[in-house]
Amino acid sequence: MISVARKGKEVRELSHDNDKCVGCGICSDLCPTSALKLGPVLPIARGILKKDFINMNEQNCVLCGLCSFACPFNALDLKIDGVSAKTFQNYPKWDYGTKINDEECIYCGRCELYCPRDALFVNRELPKVENLVRGHIETNEDKCINCRICKELCPSNAIEIKADKRSLEVSEISIDKSKCVYCKVCQKVCPENAIRIICTTCMDQEEIAPVKIDGYVMLDESQCVNCSWCEKTCPVNAISTIKPFEGEILLSESEDSACKGDGCHACTDVCPCNAVKIIDNKAVFNLDCCILCGACKKVCPQHVIEINRKTIRLNNIKSNSWNKILKELTV
Repeated sequence: MISVARKGKEVRELSHDNDKCVGCGICSDLCPTSALKLGPVLPIARGILKKDFINMNEQNCVLCGLCSFACPFNALDLKIDGVSAKTFQNYPKWDYGTKINDEECIYCGRCELYCPRDALFVNRELPKVENLVRGHIETNEDKCINCRICKELCPSNAIEIKADKRSLEVSEISIDKSKCVYCKVCQKVCPENAIRIICTTCMDQEEIAPVKIDGYVMLDESQCVNCSWCEKTCPVNAISTIKPFEGEILLSESEDSACKGDGCHACTDVCPCNAVKIIDNKAVFNLDCCILCGACKKVCPQHVIEINRKTIRLNNIKSNSWNKILKELTV
């Protein structure tokens, strides 16, 4: 966390949170006083250097806050008298975000698995196994020879064998009914027929309650970059995402400069959306999940990546000078 602060008629402080920053360089590109400089993004993203993506020049910064409002990741924040200026009505507002429909969600967990920023957490309450299966279990300790084959092969790890430490005579064959699915594997492999399983699940179907899975999904908005991986992978369309930018990303190669693919991987290492893959020794971009932040363009050593933003969802811009600068994002 780095910051710049000044006192006057009002106390202004600009802070940068590197945990939210992706190294896209939007803030440094737009800064009217060149007070922000992009650091060595690639080694920082790869964990080689422990530094902030952004360097602040306190002498140049006039604390206008333009960078704070232009950052689509909320990595920069301008506070005026201790209050974030983003809460003020007369300042620009981003119109993007990710929403989860709890009524439609089936808590499958795919969104959590695919999220490149670990911004989603799915907590689900699953029914107990013993409420979904039915059956009877019979064990005969006198027949058991303590071979433990049943325990080793039990697919649900439901069997425990208790025996005397000295004589090794079996005193109890314990089968946990909360785990047992009455598959009969133990019965089939027992050489002495010491276990007998009767499965009645099919016959008792009408008595077994329907499966109901409850839970909730938590979205960490401080880490979410609205890449829409969760929306694209949700099997029931319970998630909707509005990205901060719309446009296209291109790989522009020439005879003098071409993508190094497998020999580089710079773009894949910095992409916060996991939207770049190297296929056939070239970078391939998944526009469905790309947010056009431009981090890949900044680190590309061959300068073959082009970002064409056609729409920026930043509204309520009341300053003509700011509006002129912010339009550069769509150039």
